[in-house]
Amino acid sequence: MKTLRKAVRWSFAVLFPGELVLFLCVAGGVRIPPAVRLATESAVLALAVASATLVSLAHRHHRRDGLDRRSAFRAAVTDTVPAPVRKLTAHEIFLSTSFLRWVTRRPPHGVRDGDLPVPYAPGQTATMYGFLFVCVVETVGFAFLIPWPVVHLVTLVLDIWGCYFVIALHASCVVRPHVIGADGSLRLRYGALLDIRIPADRIASVRLDRKFPDGKLAVVDANGVADMAVAGQTTVLVELTEPVRYVRALGRPAEARAFRFYADDPAPAVAALRAGAMAGDR
Repeated sequence: MKTLRKAVRWSFAVLFPGELVLFLCVAGGVRIPPAVRLATESAVLALAVASATLVSLAHRHHRRDGLDRRSAFRAAVTDTVPAPVRKLTAHEIFLSTSFLRWVTRRPPHGVRDGDLPVPYAPGQTATMYGFLFVCVVETVGFAFLIPWPVVHLVTLVLDIWGCYFVIALHASCVVRPHVIGADGSLRLRYGALLDIRIPADRIASVRLDRKFPDGKLAVVDANGVADMAVAGQTTVLVELTEPVRYVRALGRPAEARAFRFYADDPAPAVAALRAGAMAGDR
């Protein structure tokens, strides 16, 4: 079973890019030899059958261990599908739903009665719209510069998707703010890419602390601090009583004992976290 699981994971890594290339070729009018199409479809079918078999076997195993049906299914998918594939698929789904929530002006995601939303998207608005402008200019420029129809169509599809990605990512940051719970807990997010939950009893201290880190999103430094910068800056430092584990954007686990994050208006956020910590002490 371990050998089959390893083969399925490698197949995911190989077939997903291959399917994308094949789709773009078909969309561009390139004639695909029947043998290539048959081999690709057969490989995809074999992968689907093998994956379904592994998920079914893992589901039964987890059910025997006492998990309910939903938890067992989630555990089985985790065992079978590589973390990057799961994360990328979830990202695309969350981007789409966030974009629709933003367009329809629905309330922020994950904010309940008594919670305090902490926006961070305004700090990157100018940057994101600058990226969007560059993407649009690139799309129009390539449309006039590339003479080959197939390459032109493939580039156009990718450029349009790039424009959509920039808009959807910013929309996900707007509708998925940080959240300070009514119980004093803290939920740190960056759009559809990151979601970190910190219980109230793990928060030791909070203070205003403007920094300009140069590390990657949520990467833990040598001091155990994870930076969640927006437009290259953070404004709030949260120190913990003990480390918190979380999952980074592409599924890699990490652990931090403190977080620096950006809040568009940091003073109310710091006050709310301190009030929650005081209420917890009482």
